Amino acid sequence: MDYIQQAYKGKRELWMFIITSLLISGMFILNFIFFLFTSKEDMQAAYDMMKSLPGNINLLINLLPFAFLLALLFVLVKFIHQRSILSLTTARHKVDFKRILFSFLLIVGITLLLFGISYYNDSSQIVWNFQPTKFIILLIISLLLFPFQIGLEEYLFRGYFMQHIGTMVRNRWFPLILTSVIFGIAHSANPEVAEIGPLIMVFYIGTGLLLGIMTLMDDGLELALGFHLGNNLLAAILITSEWSALQTDSLFKYTAEQVVDVKMEIIAPVLIIYPIILLIMSKTYKWTNWKDKLFGPVVEPPKEDYKILEE
Repeated sequence: MDYIQQAYKGKRELWMFIITSLLISGMFILNFIFFLFTSKEDMQAAYDMMKSLPGNINLLINLLPFAFLLALLFVLVKFIHQRSILSLTTARHKVDFKRILFSFLLIVGITLLLFGISYYNDSSQIVWNFQPTKFIILLIISLLLFPFQIGLEEYLFRGYFMQHIGTMVRNRWFPLILTSVIFGIAHSANPEVAEIGPLIMVFYIGTGLLLGIMTLMDDGLELALGFHLGNNLLAAILITSEWSALQTDSLFKYTAEQVVDVKMEIIAPVLIIYPIILLIMSKTYKWTNWKDKLFGPVVEPPKEDYKILEE
């Protein structure tokens, strides 16, 4: 059984999917509604209020809800859908932590390399922002809470939604595209969207596609979890700016008020870096049959191949 087929190991009634989706994604839905129906002035006032808080307090407030929601998702999957968390994580017999570590180190290495090149070429708008006490607190908060934040997003978008929508429509391409678009919309209230413009949605949706392709090709969330954790962790501790979603006491700070010059740096990963990452992973884990894994049908396996937990 492949990754999407893992959903057949539990109950899949429509009402279960609707209730679970609304309860877990409610925070994202409210943020999107707030973004749609709030004036630019009010949005800016909300951003300014968050900026007025100490960086570590701001981060703590942003990350804590994810811990609660991830726990709630696990409870609903286990006791309403009556399936294991393992089946939500991977098609393997156990979680492959080496895959998580590989993906984590890959994106950390690439990010640090690209940042180093950028800093070497032009450091005029990047300042050293290191404050030992605040940074240590930031590091502790990040290591403790970012796994919950990226865990919720991966288990919800690439896990729960990908699997259940896949079994509903009986194909793979639709849940891959839909979850990527929803992932982008979920980030539409971030300050970067207001500052940079709609173009940044290409980055968010492109990142969703990358993570979705990883999940389908590798039959598990492990690579997506490692990538997402490495990306978000460095976004918090490496460099921040006045217009970023995360206002932190990071090592560096981007001081430019205008973001015109960084637009290509935002789009380039989707067009260049992401395909390279997929190529590296495909060679490392010997991915084959791309057409079927990304565009093939989802077929219910024989009953003897799976069972619901209560049975």
